[in-house]
Amino acid sequence: MLRGLDISDMLIIDRLELNFQPGLNVLTGETGAGKSILLDSLGFVLGWRGRADLVRQGAAQGEVTAWFDLTPEHPARAVLEEAGLPVNDELILRRINTADGRKTAWVNDRRCSGEVLRALSETLVELHGQHDDRGLLNPRGHRSILDAFGAMDGARAKVRAAWSEMARTRKAQATALKAQEEIRAEEEFLRYAVAELDKLNPEEGEEAELDGKRRMMQSAEKIRADVVNAYEAMGQSGAEAQLADAFRWLDGAAARADGTLEEPMAALNRSMIELDSAMEGVVTAIEAMSFDAHELEDTEERLFAIRGLARKHDVQPDELAGFADRLRAKLGALDAGEAEQAKLNAEVKAAEAAYATAATALSDARKKAATKLDKAVSGELAPLKMERAVFATQITAEAEGPEGRDAVSFTVATNPGAPAGPLNKIASGGELSRFLLALKVCLTQGQSGLTLIFDEIDRGVGGATADAVGRRLGAIAEGGQVLVVTHSPQVAALGAHHWRVEKSVTKGMTTTNVVPLNMDERVDEVARMVAGDTITDAAREAARALLGA
Repeated sequence: MLRGLDISDMLIIDRLELNFQPGLNVLTGETGAGKSILLDSLGFVLGWRGRADLVRQGAAQGEVTAWFDLTPEHPARAVLEEAGLPVNDELILRRINTADGRKTAWVNDRRCSGEVLRALSETLVELHGQHDDRGLLNPRGHRSILDAFGAMDGARAKVRAAWSEMARTRKAQATALKAQEEIRAEEEFLRYAVAELDKLNPEEGEEAELDGKRRMMQSAEKIRADVVNAYEAMGQSGAEAQLADAFRWLDGAAARADGTLEEPMAALNRSMIELDSAMEGVVTAIEAMSFDAHELEDTEERLFAIRGLARKHDVQPDELAGFADRLRAKLGALDAGEAEQAKLNAEVKAAEAAYATAATALSDARKKAATKLDKAVSGELAPLKMERAVFATQITAEAEGPEGRDAVSFTVATNPGAPAGPLNKIASGGELSRFLLALKVCLTQGQSGLTLIFDEIDRGVGGATADAVGRRLGAIAEGGQVLVVTHSPQVAALGAHHWRVEKSVTKGMTTTNVVPLNMDERVDEVARMVAGDTITDAAREAARALLGA
């Protein structure tokens, strides 16, 4: 709840510090005293969009600080955690507005954006008045209000989950159908290309192998002649015969050489062995170089076919095999498309049925909650002297979405037989205030954590009706906090805490001040509200009666 508000150099406020309490807090004062300035200042520190010229004339900047107590389960904690801001039992908001319009905000001494402030404000403060377009008077929010009243979080979660699943299956269905259409458009090309690739059946690395083979065959005749010459130089008419002769001569002389020829003979023997191995390798090479003209022609034909197909499909020759696999996969998808589409169609149908079931259950729950809410509001209207008025929650069908397929609007008929219409268009000022109050009494049952502000919600009513308004405000404030700006003595007298807003002029400067009132001061203030400028003894007696003093 709101514990305090510190305002400096805002409009006609020089410096003002207020400490609020739980329960019903009332602010009174003459018209023009500055009560709306307090709300403007509070809205400023909460990030609400309002008037731009807030800085007091002559001041360099205006500043507002507000501090709140947070219960352990307060929803503001989640907003703070998501924004990466410190989370404590006390929440301090501070915002500065310079004379040139620049605004800077802090949350628990950490800089933050106006967006974060507004997200926090939705969990901290709720403003109601005749010109409130952020809350009960905004038809766009009526469905959420009804759902909150009917505690339909679970039913809404099921609808959102079913909507997400339905959207997923529909997207998958549309994607598959589009893919099928794209493949079918190129089916003729795919089948021809796959047949052509299958006929050639290129393998990875084959192009390089064929190119090497072709080059070798092109130069094989010259290479083979050189290799044959080398073989002959090594053979029986060449090195082999000479080495054999040398070995015989050494062997014949070895017996007379006292062992000096053993090592040379061993080396010569090893050379003869190596020569023999070299000759075997050369023979293998000569055999490999043996080909006919048809083999070269076939090799070139396949090599050129592979390269031509690679150019045709704009891929590398080594990628042809993988490219063929991808084309086959497309054809496979096309061939299997009907079965896959049937499966997806079934999934969509099941998801749509699940959504319909969840949305119907939510609609039924909303209708029951609407009946309950209408009855509860009607029960609150009688004490507010509107027993003949009718409040009705209308539920109509709208396009399906993640929140269901219901449009919700609050309608009223102020007199029997009169047509019902939107809440903010049918009721007069005083009636509208009472409708809003009755509705809020019903909606706040079981809620906690919000500070509710009612800006002249009692305008246009008086006497017993004003007393009933005050008692309803007191009921809302039980266990929570309500701030009400009022001109009604009956409402003011029912407040647990009372402040008077007053305006003064000092040295030509107009300023607003807010004064907490004790019981004697409250008697005078309520008497002023009863009698006007001149407070009579009778007015004081009436005030004491209202205050129970």
